[in-house]
Amino acid sequence: MLYPTPALTAEDQRVLAEIERMREALRHQVRTTSSKWTAGLRKFLTADAVAASNSIEGFKVATADVADLMEGERDVDVSDENREETLAYQRMMTYIQTLHDVEDFAFGKGFLNALHWMLQGHRHTARKPAGQWRRGPVYVRDARDPSIAVYTAPDAGEVPGLMDELVDWLNTRDGTHPLVRAAMAHLHLVSVHPWPDGNGRMSRSLQTLMIAREGVLAPEFSSIEAWLGRPGNTWEYYRALARRGARYLPAQDVSEWVRFNLTAYHQQAQTVQGRLDRAGRVWNTLAGFADRAGLDERTVSALHDVAMAGRVRRLRYEHAEGLSVQQAQRDLRDLVTAEILAPVGRTRARYYTSGPRFPQQALDIANTPMTLTEPYPS
Repeated sequence: MLYPTPALTAEDQRVLAEIERMREALRHQVRTTSSKWTAGLRKFLTADAVAASNSIEGFKVATADVADLMEGERDVDVSDENREETLAYQRMMTYIQTLHDVEDFAFGKGFLNALHWMLQGHRHTARKPAGQWRRGPVYVRDARDPSIAVYTAPDAGEVPGLMDELVDWLNTRDGTHPLVRAAMAHLHLVSVHPWPDGNGRMSRSLQTLMIAREGVLAPEFSSIEAWLGRPGNTWEYYRALARRGARYLPAQDVSEWVRFNLTAYHQQAQTVQGRLDRAGRVWNTLAGFADRAGLDERTVSALHDVAMAGRVRRLRYEHAEGLSVQQAQRDLRDLVTAEILAPVGRTRARYYTSGPRFPQQALDIANTPMTLTEPYPS
């Protein structure tokens, strides 16, 4: 038995309508904006989602470092364990993103186990197999006292049947709004806890996939994983899950879980819209600066990364503009000579930050914080 999907209140319907309006506006803006700089934003949002979801599980890698690893950089100052976890999750997320418009797509137990192998295959052992249902009990332990189980998942013998039921539910349209279904899918999977490890990230990824399959926004703009990974929100995430009880009791009202997710959708839409607006204003400011300074217009993408992410690496610039190694090196060297950029580090580990002549207006725009509104008045 799975949790019944709760009916939405009038207040929930209002919030959902606001989310829909924001997402439609964002969809239109993305489609009518130059792909030149939205490509960078897509990569940032993917890196932010990977960094945030991994951070919930204790793997701390900054978004900028995740972006560098995704780009193929080898000399990134992270531990071997964090590198493995980041790249595994990134590969799985990249695959999920490609599934958003597959016409004959269907969920299956084999598909979910394959995703789990992508995520956890590097940790596969006989005791904790990857890509297979768990064979014993599993607990979510209290972060403050590991001797206390805040949640005990169903017995291992129940897992195959529960996953059969979940897959049937995933493949059946029931008229529920796709965002609500995605939230419920997250709850179903994380509550069954079918694998020895990686259940949280798998559940968040399933939610991302279902939102992406809805087709309103590109997958990079759809995930709420970055929102869930903010420290205060992560605590609320734990609290929202804790309200289901310490054991699997599906015959209960989970309206608060749905409301929590509607808040996440609403505020993440605000966040993405704010970053998209700032990124556009920064790009236009830097384009004007490059024109006045007599710089090649391709250098704007390097300057944009510095303003928005705090740094740029040669490989990132090279890929963004389709340049040779020599062209990218020459451009960056010229920007350093002009004191627009400043190098940090040596040889392959080098990256570039803003120099004394970097346009301050662009930095001011990029660093101006935005204010998020609460969708549910207190």
